[in-house]
Amino acid sequence: MALHLLKLCVGCESIADLEGWIEENRAHHKRLGRPFEQTHTTRMMPKRGDELLEGGSLYWVIRGQIACRQTLLAITPFTDADGIGRCRLSLDQTVVAVEPRPYRPFQGWRYLAAKDAPRDIDMGTGDVAKMPEDMRRQLAEMGLL
Repeated sequence: MALHLLKLCVGCESIADLEGWIEENRAHHKRLGRPFEQTHTTRMMPKRGDELLEGGSLYWVIRGQIACRQTLLAITPFTDADGIGRCRLSLDQTVVAVEPRPYRPFQGWRYLAAKDAPRDIDMGTGDVAKMPEDMRRQLAEMGLL
C-alpha cells in the first residue's frame, strides 16, 4: 500500500490557482531555456521516503480542504545557500482533483495512509466531476459530498 504526504498549499485559493502557478513556472523555465521539473521544497526529509516513492502522492490542502494531489517522483535532500538542510519533492506535473475533505491547518507535512486518502474525481464522467470546484467545496463543507 502506498504512503502519501499531506501539505498545505499556502496562498493558493483553488486547484486552478495551483495549475496556474505550475504553468507560470513552466513558462519561466522555457524563457530561460532551462528544462522544467515540478518540485516543492520542504525543510524536513521524510524518514519513510521509500514507502512514499512506491506510488505515493503529495495531497494538497487548499482553503481548509484536501483538494488535489500530485504523484511523487523523487525525494532529494540538499543543503541551501545558508547551509540549512532541505528536501526537494519532485512531482508529476498533472494535478488530480480528489473528493474534497475538510482538514485543519498544520505546520510542515503529515503522512497520509492510502486507506485514509480521498478518492480521485474522474473529471471525464459523473455528476461530481461536472460541478464547479467552488460548489464541490461548499457541498463538502455542509457534509453533503
